[in-house]
Amino acid sequence: MVLIDTSVIIDSLNGKETDKTLLFDRLLDVGAPFGISIFTLHEILQGAANEKEFAALEAYLSTQKIFVLPNVPEVFAESAKLFYNLRRQGVTIRNTIDILIAFTAIYFNIPLLHNDRDFTHIAEKTPNLKILHWE
Repeated sequence: MVLIDTSVIIDSLNGKETDKTLLFDRLLDVGAPFGISIFTLHEILQGAANEKEFAALEAYLSTQKIFVLPNVPEVFAESAKLFYNLRRQGVTIRNTIDILIAFTAIYFNIPLLHNDRDFTHIAEKTPNLKILHWE
């Protein structure tokens, strides 16, 4: 199982060819299981250009495995602690959603496929965030 970040999904949907979208294509070709976080679902849908695109994206994403963090204060306190610890180490993540997506990968113990430097910075300081690389 692999967690696919918004950055890879958007690049893939836009037909952008990067090492990350090629790896995603490879995962699709071999039928490797993957999913997205509930936060990726939100990011992709909020970027829809119009109603038709929103409906198409929603229909496509509803067929994917969606990872949802338990809605309890302790889980979100742990996620906030990740941000806090990174900031104390001199790493400021640009957006809270990236912390929540990274924490989703950590919580479910699955590797993350991304194309966003924030995740690289998080992984450098957080050994339990596994990043999927081309092999």
